[in-house]
Amino acid sequence: MDVSFAGKRALVTGAGKGIGRDTALALAHCGAKVTAVTRTQADLDSLLQECASITPVCVDLADWGATEAALQDVGPIDLLVNNAACASLQSFLEVTPDQFDQSFNVNVKAVLHVSQIVARGMKARGSGGSIVNVSSQASQCALRDHAVYSFHDRARCSLCSCPGSGATKGALDILTKVMALELGPHQICVNSVNPTVVMTDMGRLGWSDPEKAKTVLCRIPLGRFAEVEDVVNAILFLLSDKSNMINGVTLPVDGGFLAC
Repeated sequence: MDVSFAGKRALVTGAGKGIGRDTALALAHCGAKVTAVTRTQADLDSLLQECASITPVCVDLADWGATEAALQDVGPIDLLVNNAACASLQSFLEVTPDQFDQSFNVNVKAVLHVSQIVARGMKARGSGGSIVNVSSQASQCALRDHAVYSFHDRARCSLCSCPGSGATKGALDILTKVMALELGPHQICVNSVNPTVVMTDMGRLGWSDPEKAKTVLCRIPLGRFAEVEDVVNAILFLLSDKSNMINGVTLPVDGGFLAC
């Protein structure tokens, strides 16, 4: 996408693999000064080998105190991408309290926390900003065994039919709208992207079986899954000046899945 983020500072969570990693790299290539957050140091090390200008932050976002400490010195942030999430897959009757809490702590609570930290700085500076939350088509479409399901990195998903789903992503969508409502007067736009199955490296492996793939592809009018670039381009658009009047939307990147 032909956009420039020169002079902007961006923070991307879940930046170790998949959508988060490619978003961090794309922002850096478009001129932004990028801070990449993930809980796996090895992923940060490999990311820095690919783009040395990125600032790494290794922290488990489920730990409220550790996150506060890790992000207190990142400086002013103009653009935030909340991509990190955690994994769990159970049927409704088998969901346990620990599984429920783990999913919500990362997929909703951590988004709230990181966004609070960043948005407070945006508000204090009075210069506005943009926040994009990575949600899922399944926040708006019920799937069996996905009551609280979501996952840390979309590249790891080989079992489900979407990049995260269930109650956590439904909660994330409404959180996005509330953030947009309250932060809008400070010229801070907040939106989400809601992808279908995304063809990361592991996504290709997980959906290489034509019989399995057609169960979802038959519901996508375009007849194909999303590429990582499709999602990254949507994120970049929502972060850019080209979307200045877009606020509080949940943008499907699903080839028409939700239209059926």
